[in-house]
This record gives sequence, structure tokens and C-alpha cells, in this order.
Amino acid sequence: MLNSRYVEMQNHENVIRRVFMYGKKRAAEIGFDNIFDYSLGNPSVAAPESFHKALAEILAAQDDLTVHGYSPSLGIGSVRQAVAASLNRRFGMNYEEKHIFMTSGAAGAVAHALRAVLEEPGDEIVTFAPYFPEYQPYVEGAGGKLSVTPACTDDFQIHFEAFEKLLNPRVKGVLVNTPNNPAGVVYSVATLARLADILTEKQREYGHSIYLISDEPYRELVFEGVQIPYTASFYANTFTCYSFSKSMSIPGERIGYVAVHPDSDDAEVAAAVFGQISREIGHNCPPSLMQLAVARCLEDTSDLSVYEKNKEILFKELPALGYGCVKPQGTFYMFPRSLEPDDTSFCERAKKYELLLVPGSAFGCPGHFRISYCIPTEKVIRSLPAFRRLAEEYLG
Repeated sequence: MLNSRYVEMQNHENVIRRVFMYGKKRAAEIGFDNIFDYSLGNPSVAAPESFHKALAEILAAQDDLTVHGYSPSLGIGSVRQAVAASLNRRFGMNYEEKHIFMTSGAAGAVAHALRAVLEEPGDEIVTFAPYFPEYQPYVEGAGGKLSVTPACTDDFQIHFEAFEKLLNPRVKGVLVNTPNNPAGVVYSVATLARLADILTEKQREYGHSIYLISDEPYRELVFEGVQIPYTASFYANTFTCYSFSKSMSIPGERIGYVAVHPDSDDAEVAAAVFGQISREIGHNCPPSLMQLAVARCLEDTSDLSVYEKNKEILFKELPALGYGCVKPQGTFYMFPRSLEPDDTSFCERAKKYELLLVPGSAFGCPGHFRISYCIPTEKVIRSLPAFRRLAEEYLG
């Protein structure tokens, strides 16, 4: 008999994927151009030329033992060194190779970080609504409990009063995502400084480490005039989880890393512990070719300007139609208020106009919906009449 927990998980499938699969089926019926699919956060621009060049050069060298062989458990040493040097140069840190662990994207990074800090059944991780829905299975699969801080919907910064009520001695980690999926906001210096102060105080009170797990796959996707603070610079016990999926438009290549703060309580052993976690879950290091390729163009990105262009179009038009929204500062997501309290019903009604939206309830924030606007700009423009007709049903 199969493990009943995983069998039961089928009844709680990822809402984003469900909407996306509906879109694929609907597109087959009426044509892809007639569907306005705002469901999945799949980059819509090409990978940088430097990445393709790196791949070509590496393959041309025909060093098969390095390119196609197993990498060391913690990742290829030269790649880890390059990641550390890049972070140090960009953010004024002092990482070394021993602080970097290569992973299969940000998902693999977060999953390893969670398993490293969750020691006993019932240990808790606190996160902040709105949050990426897969945090729930990541935490539960590691034997922990996910506690969710209600959203501060005025600006989607941290609701600190609610957060402090959730803290207790069983909390072993706090999981943050900035720039945020789905709200598109960036946590401010004031927010991160206050969070660090609270965690420092609670560590002293509880007598154990509380790790800040910073999920940062959208770190490079910030808009003009927005400065993004480096989360780890505020708090020593930080694991920084990164992916090249969004910045380089290579989500299918599954490549990322965890960076362990050099001044954290377990800096000398954390990466090695991640390697032991890999043994247990069958991670066994990400592809050698992808590690070598990204190491050659670590600070390059795709042309991300289309996302800001799409944001400007939507943020100009949707609030004027009655969709209240906090202005995104980055990512390729918006999180407007739904035009009825039942956001699931609202998103179902949107399908009448071939608009595929994801209910905010999936992100722990009812009464909103997510727009993933990593689609061609011309399609964004063509979707505006559909948003208008949907609004007219509610607002007249």
C-alpha cells in the first residue's frame, strides 16, 4: 500500500498548477491566443546570450568527466567560490566556498534549509501572508508546522503585532520572501531591521537559534527606483535561498544555492549538514553542466524590462476599473483585491472572459487574486477589455 500521506495530498493539489492545466485544456479548444493565462510564474523572455555562450564553450571543451559527471555532494568547488565572491562583491558580505551549497533551484534550497532547522515533530516555522503555497508541503514534509502571520494588506509589509503573538519556544525558523510572490512588494530596511531585532531578542529568551530563511528567487526583478536590501546583512542566523530560474529565465534547468551567513551559529557545518539531508531525500547535487554555466555569468540577467512594462500597463488600468492594488516594486506579480469577498468565486467568474487568475486564498490572503504578468505585452493589452467586462458585472 502506498504512503497514505502522499495519497491524501492529491486532494490538496497546487491551485496555481490547476489553473494552468485548465488553461492548457482551454487553449486547445479555442486557441492559445484567445486565452489570457495569468496563472503560472514562468519567465517569458529569453535567457541571456552569455548563458548560451557559456554552455557552448563548456560543451566545446569536451571535458566530459567534469561536464557530465557527478559533482561533489555540496556542489562544484569553483562554482561555490564564484558564488561567494559575487555575493561578497555585491552585498559587502564575507562568504567563502564552505558557506555555499548548490541546489536544484530555490525550492531545493528552501527544502534543505527547513530540514536543517526542524529537529523534532511539532517544531514550527513562521511565515507571512501572502506566501507561496508550496511552503506548506515543504514544512510539513520536514516534520514541522507552518504558522502564518496574517497579511498587512495596506502595504504587505510585516504585520509585526500578529507576528510576535505567534512566536514561542517551538519556533525554529522564520521564512521570508522578498521581493514577494504574490504581492510584488519589497521588504523595506525598516521592516528587516525590526524583524532582526525581534528574532535576536527571542533567541536570547528561548536559548536557541532561530534561523531566518530568506527565499530570494526574484532578487534581480526589481523596478526602476526600487532598492532591495540584502536580507542576510541584517541578521547573522540567515540562510539565503536563491535560484537563477527567474533572473536568467532558466526555470527548467533547476539551479540555485543556499548561502549560509558566515557569522551564523552553525556556519562551519551547515553546508555539510545540507549534504547529509541530500542523502536522505535523494537530492544528490544539481547538474554539473548547469553549475558550470551559471558560474560564468553569475551577475547577468535576461532582459527583464518587459515585466516592468507589463506592470505599468496593468497598474495604470486595473485600479481605474475598481481593482484596488498595492503597487508592485518587483517580481512579475500583482495582487489586486477581488471584486467580491469570495476570491475563488471571483476567479471562476473571470473564466467567462478567458481570464485565468489565481485566488488569493491559495496564498493565505482571501479577498485578493494573483496576476502573473510574465506574458507578451501585446497579450496584456488585449486582456484589458476582459478585465473591464468582468468589473462591469460587479460595479456596473
